[in-house]
Amino acid sequence: MRRIVVLGGCGGIGAVAARTVVTAGHVDEVVVADLRAEEAAAVAEHLSGRSATTVTSLGVDVTDPAAVARAVQGATVVINCVGPFYRFGPPVLEAVIDAGVPYVDVCDDLDATVRMLELDGAARARGVCAVIGMGNSPGLANVLTRYCADHLLDRVDSVDIMHIHGGEADEGGAVIKHRIHAMTNDVPVFEDGELRNVRLLEPSAAPYVVDVDFRDVGIFPVYPYPHPETVTLPRHLPGVRRVTNRGVVFPLSYFELTMDLVRAGLCSDRVLQVGDAEVVSLEVAVAHLLAERPRLLAEAGVRGPAGCLRIDIAGERDGEPHRFVFSLSSRTEGAAEGTGIPAGLAALLLARGDVVAPGVHPPEAVVDPLLLLSLATELIAQLGVIGGGGSVPITIVHHHPDGSAHEIDLGL
Repeated sequence: MRRIVVLGGCGGIGAVAARTVVTAGHVDEVVVADLRAEEAAAVAEHLSGRSATTVTSLGVDVTDPAAVARAVQGATVVINCVGPFYRFGPPVLEAVIDAGVPYVDVCDDLDATVRMLELDGAARARGVCAVIGMGNSPGLANVLTRYCADHLLDRVDSVDIMHIHGGEADEGGAVIKHRIHAMTNDVPVFEDGELRNVRLLEPSAAPYVVDVDFRDVGIFPVYPYPHPETVTLPRHLPGVRRVTNRGVVFPLSYFELTMDLVRAGLCSDRVLQVGDAEVVSLEVAVAHLLAERPRLLAEAGVRGPAGCLRIDIAGERDGEPHRFVFSLSSRTEGAAEGTGIPAGLAALLLARGDVVAPGVHPPEAVVDPLLLLSLATELIAQLGVIGGGGSVPITIVHHHPDGSAHEIDLGL
């Protein structure tokens, strides 16, 4: 029996991942597992009846490795959507490896990615295939880059990944903590064939802050992000000279407020005495951002979610320079949709036996782009979200050596 367990299945991303695998109907059971047992039961009830797949729920505390082991025992695949990943990613992966179960997550924290890649030996010893960072960026960004390297270019010289999202109905504290984490840690940039570190809020980042035209969203500045593509892609793209990852959240007033709180030193784990109470500075900052978010969205006239992943890939084909610009945009569920659906699709590939290599891998190492995109095409109309119409809403613009450009299709 094929059984997929979704850890963090009550969150925005986890619920979309669960919906994806339930809608596909390729597995016998999907378990919505979350610390919030009552909410998990409600999500499971909501998803029931979409296919022949049985949907159940389970309360689980991922800080307890024994509880994780019990929750995933006998599963075909585990999808981990519990963030922030710099806290929960490595210990959850370790517990799942110990249980001997294949694994997919949406980790977008660089430091957690490095620590999880160090579990490669343990995963190989247990015969476990783990695909980490299989969301939007990282995730689809890696897979589409792999597609370009395999099918469109003879050699990839540069990969510039850019992303934007905003306007979601809700934003969890883990998402904000990830964003703050990105602003307070080194951001690796692969430039001239070497890794170098910059800081988002320091002058070293200034050369990388540029305005980008995001399809269906608009023109926004992007900032260096410590997403792991800058570290993993150079390992799998021989000869690549530059890999960058940059992003932003709209409205800009919300993103700028976050930066202001970080600059003011109010986003640390320092304990503050406020009257008779002790509070953690970071928790206060997150609470303030969540409280201010509705006002800032209203003032900016944001009426719904949107997002776009853009990947600019340049290289050589037949001895001439070519550039391809991939865009995947959404105006339905924003970040949750763009991240949860790829995770669900990858889990289905593992459940089908299409991805079996033991070890801990980034997406570009083991996920066949054509298999993933074909499965996405099969499911997109059923899911009724990121565009519909029976095809994956990815546009590719081919920039030719003579300066002309035109759209091409994925060739599925």
